[in-house]
Amino acid sequence: MKISLDEAAKLLKDAQTIILTSHIRPDGDSVGSTLGLMHFLRAQGKDAHVFIDDEIPRIFNVLPGVETIARPEEGLRYTADLLVVCDVELKRTGAVVPSVDAVHVLNIDHHVTNDEEAEFLYLNSDDAATCEIMHDLILQMGGTFTLDIATCLYTGIATDTGFFRFSNTTPHTMRAAADFLEIGVKQSKIAVAMEMKSYDEVMAQVKAIRNLEMFYDGRVAAVFIDEEKAREVTTTEGLLDKLRVIEGTQVVFFMKWLEKDTYRVSMRSKGPNVSRIAQGLGGGGHIRAAGCTLYGSFDEAKQTILAAIGEELNR
Repeated sequence: MKISLDEAAKLLKDAQTIILTSHIRPDGDSVGSTLGLMHFLRAQGKDAHVFIDDEIPRIFNVLPGVETIARPEEGLRYTADLLVVCDVELKRTGAVVPSVDAVHVLNIDHHVTNDEEAEFLYLNSDDAATCEIMHDLILQMGGTFTLDIATCLYTGIATDTGFFRFSNTTPHTMRAAADFLEIGVKQSKIAVAMEMKSYDEVMAQVKAIRNLEMFYDGRVAAVFIDEEKAREVTTTEGLLDKLRVIEGTQVVFFMKWLEKDTYRVSMRSKGPNVSRIAQGLGGGGHIRAAGCTLYGSFDEAKQTILAAIGEELNR
C-alpha cells in the first residue's frame, strides 16, 4: 500500500526496534540510506540495526557506522517492530527479509520499477536517490542532521547522480546536498574514496575495456565479461562512466558472469529507456540507469540483451 511521507514518519516514530536493509550488490545509495537513517533513529533512542546480505565494498569504509552493518546468519530468526527496506523492493534483499519477523514492513524507494508488494510503500521517483528521500523524512520527523547522518546521506545522493552530472539531478537534489555540506561534510574526501581502486582493479578494468565492442552503428558500447575474465575483473565500479563518454553512444552496458549460466547486466543511457529494457528481462531501475540478471549460456545472454536493446532503439 502506498503511503505519504508523513505516514512513513509515523511508522518510524511508533516503532522501537527497527531493522533496516537494502539490496544485494550494495551501492552508495543503499549503504548511505540505511546507515543515515540508522544514525538518526539511534539518536532518537531507538534500537536500530542494519543488515545487508552481501559484502560491503571497501570504498564505503569512509562512512561512519559501516562496521556495524551485519549479514544475517543462516538459520537465525530476527524480530522487530518495523522492517525498513531501502532503495529496492523486498525481493532483492537476499536472505534478510525472509529471516525477519516484523510487526510491520515499510519500503522506502525512488525506483519507478518498484513492484509495490510491500505492506507499506513510500515511493518518490522524482528524487534522484533514496538518500534524498531520507533528507525529507528526517525533516518531516522534526529531526536535525548530525555529521554522521549527513555524510551517509550525501554519499548516496552524490553517487546516484554521478556527483551531480546525471540528468536526475534537480534543484531539490542540490538543496539537500547543500544542507549536508553546511553540516560539514567533506565532499572531496567522499569523492576520492568512491573513486579509489587498487592497482590490480585498475589493470583488470583496463583488460575489460580492451574487449569493448560497438553495436548498432556505434549507438551502443558494451563490455562482456565471461567466466574467465570475471576472475580478473573483480570490480566494475566506474566502468560505465568510462564507456558513456564515447561520442555517439546512446546506451552503454556491461554483462558480467556471476555463476554458472548467470550474468549481471548494468546499463546507462543518454536517451533510450533502459528501465523498460531491464523490466522486460526481469530487472528494474531508472530510465537512464537500470540492470537485470540473465540466465543461460554466455552466447544466449549476449544475444538476449543485444536484441532487447535493439528493440528499444527502434521504438
